[in-house]
Amino acid sequence: MSATTRRPVVIIGAGPVGVTAALLLARHGVPSLLLERHRDIYPLPRAVVVDDEVRRILQSVGVHEEFAAIARPAPGLRLLDARRRVISEFPRSMHGHHGFPQLSMFNQPDLERLLRDALARRPECELWSGVEVVSVTESGTPNTDAPDDPTGPVRVTFRRGGSDEEEHLWADAVLGCDGAGSLTRDAIGAAWEDLHFQESWRVIDVRTSRPVRTWEGAEQICCPTRPATFMRISEDRYRWEFRLADDQNLQGPDGWERLRELVAPWVDLPASQSDDFEVIRQAQYTFQARLADRWRRGRVYLLGDAAHLTPPFVGQGLCSGLRDAHNLTWKLARVLQQGADDRLLDTYQRERKPHARHVIRVAVAVGWAMTGGQDRGAAIRRAVVGAACRIPGVTAAVSRDLSPALTASPLVRRRPRLTGRSLAGTFCPQPWVLYDGTRERLDDILGDSFAVLTAVPPTARMTGVATALGASVIHVGDLGDDGTLAAWLARGRADAALLRPDRVVLDTVPTGTGHFTDATAWAPLLHTARRPAEAPPAR
Repeated sequence: MSATTRRPVVIIGAGPVGVTAALLLARHGVPSLLLERHRDIYPLPRAVVVDDEVRRILQSVGVHEEFAAIARPAPGLRLLDARRRVISEFPRSMHGHHGFPQLSMFNQPDLERLLRDALARRPECELWSGVEVVSVTESGTPNTDAPDDPTGPVRVTFRRGGSDEEEHLWADAVLGCDGAGSLTRDAIGAAWEDLHFQESWRVIDVRTSRPVRTWEGAEQICCPTRPATFMRISEDRYRWEFRLADDQNLQGPDGWERLRELVAPWVDLPASQSDDFEVIRQAQYTFQARLADRWRRGRVYLLGDAAHLTPPFVGQGLCSGLRDAHNLTWKLARVLQQGADDRLLDTYQRERKPHARHVIRVAVAVGWAMTGGQDRGAAIRRAVVGAACRIPGVTAAVSRDLSPALTASPLVRRRPRLTGRSLAGTFCPQPWVLYDGTRERLDDILGDSFAVLTAVPPTARMTGVATALGASVIHVGDLGDDGTLAAWLARGRADAALLRPDRVVLDTVPTGTGHFTDATAWAPLLHTARRPAEAPPAR
């Protein structure tokens, strides 16, 4: 291969985060090449939970209907004591803010296959399997010696199929979706920040036709000696997670008896191993809470487990990685395709890192409620967190704020509620709408670019902003929804909202003002050297 081969975007790692990033880039017209060291998807279950925000992301890459066929909506999470009495319950709606069930169980290999099939249908995407990336280097252009250019191409060195021969290619941007042991993280000089949770747990995935005593949601057993997690994934598949010592092996002659004891609260097993209780996988994991101190250097970015690690207690590990992809890809596309200011890309870490930190802290809090940790303060922490979960309103607040509004950035203009800025940084709700005689989800009407939703006739200044951004302008009264959108704008004291391509509110028109008052803050970052595609006409 020629050392001057160049690609717009190279994605290292073709797991769910990497493939989703490629599909999102393709929706914006950006070609990408994925480099994956494995020959095929990992066949055993890992992630098993997503929320409604992630299902909306799957909608944006066109696999939500197929995913619905393999997913099982669940009613929420319960914290139980050692005797399986309910301490607290975190309910989840079957129709959340994003238009999907707020909690869905699934089998990760099934999701990965859907994403890979979608990838194969996109001519913008190319996947090279059996490729080991050796290094990622910012080294100027292929034909010059101009290092340290933050907008310059990146050299990716790799080997194919176990060969010792190193090959090179160049990329305008590199996305490191290469997991917890990320080579890309080392390449940009990022270090882990320890958020103080580390425990060794055994994960057991089972297929069985035996009667299982189960609540349809997830259960967390809060017990200092034997904490556990349990959930039904599908019709006959279940997952248990137990904090076990490394030497408590479930293999060998005594393994079945130990397993019988562990699962006895949920299912009765015979004394000898039974064919109707199949252990699909068991693996020892170290649950950790970590956050990379930097997520970007130049045109190299970290996504997913390369940027953050969270204990699994609130099911947000994969969700956080897909949020990374959703946040970054539209910004990268605008810079690469339309010549927007490179500072737009600085907002990726600024928006996503605090959000990921919040999610990790919630997961750690639930972990403390389950186990209290293992140091001298364990009993005190367990008691405090457990008591807090019994306070009226706390569970509702945790449920509501699991994915909070983005913190302030040039693209999130936070202001007091009286100015109508309470919507900034939040997601627009997604109701079903009746548009031009067709019942569809809102995002399918809005498309892949910016959009303005207005409850009043659009003013000339609103229309001017929309035209500059290539945004559609849609009156909520024309959408035929159930009143959700008009009520949402009214609660935010806004006549209109400007939505980013990821459906986060960028700015609002405060009631009675007729214009987006913060355009001077965000417009320079979104200004493009090449004119955006013409927006659909105002409705």
